[in-house]
Amino acid sequence: MSEHITLAHGNGGRHMRELIEGVFARHLADPALNVQVDAAHIVVPPGDLFITTDGFTVKPLEFPGGDIGALAVHGTVNDLAVAGATPLYLTVNAFIEEGLAFTTLDRLVASMAAAAREAQVRVVAGDTKVVPRGEGSGLYLATTGVGVRRGGMVLGMDQIRAGDVLLVSGPVGDHGTAVMLAREQFGLRGDLQSDAACVYPLTAALHDLPGLRFMRDPTRGGLATVAHEITRACHLGVRLQEQHIPVRDPVRAVCEMLGYDPYYLACEGRVVAVTAAGAADAALQRWRALPQGGDAAIIGMVEGGHQHVVLETPLGGERLLDELEDDPLPRIC
Repeated sequence: MSEHITLAHGNGGRHMRELIEGVFARHLADPALNVQVDAAHIVVPPGDLFITTDGFTVKPLEFPGGDIGALAVHGTVNDLAVAGATPLYLTVNAFIEEGLAFTTLDRLVASMAAAAREAQVRVVAGDTKVVPRGEGSGLYLATTGVGVRRGGMVLGMDQIRAGDVLLVSGPVGDHGTAVMLAREQFGLRGDLQSDAACVYPLTAALHDLPGLRFMRDPTRGGLATVAHEITRACHLGVRLQEQHIPVRDPVRAVCEMLGYDPYYLACEGRVVAVTAAGAADAALQRWRALPQGGDAAIIGMVEGGHQHVVLETPLGGERLLDELEDDPLPRIC
């Protein structure tokens, strides 16, 4: 087998078969992942069926705390998890650039498989395409996820009311900052790790909590963008309390040096939840009892009378968090 991907690995012949069997099927082996057929038979338990799809173009392909393979799994199962669903199945499409080293591809697919096992989801179908050199940045991944939510569970922005409380499951901005440091384009280095992880344990802990209104993973655009989505959908305001929002010191330091705002930076292993005021403390206790939720915090509330995202500073001042326009960190997920 060649040491690098060639266009012949996408032509449907022997090289493509060797690529699929030697890399993808070897790591993602599953009874439903039959490389000889074009469709997988899946069994879905009772409940409300949920489906999501996503694409991943992160650069670099590997970064502190993760890589594009694991990120593709986490990003997809997390979209199902914050909808209240239990993730069950994934499909994966790989767009591989000519010239990518087989050792790199093998490592990324192995990471994807490990993340799927940890999240207890099955990769049951997939496809590969090879694009000419210079057209793919190594590897792009597109995924689809299927999950089931128990009947009768109601979550959504339409459930949010004035007086509700916002919580976040952990420090914000880790992923965006870790990817930025991995690029070394600013001459900065650090030990910060991406927070990329499956958030299902966090969301499942709140499934039976009375007063749970809404959950979202703050990926592109970060915490501030989730807050703006709430204001637009609910025609209400969001007040965030800066002193309670967890931000790691390295993230804050990098943002201060480079002029970024941590509240707009992507997270890949955090959950923002909105609950009724009376349920917030219980939600916080449940999260803090989990390894992923030790730094969870109550960070603000939903207000009537305006449709802005207001950040209340520790000194009692206020500033508006505007809606994101320019992408501060392209290609982070």
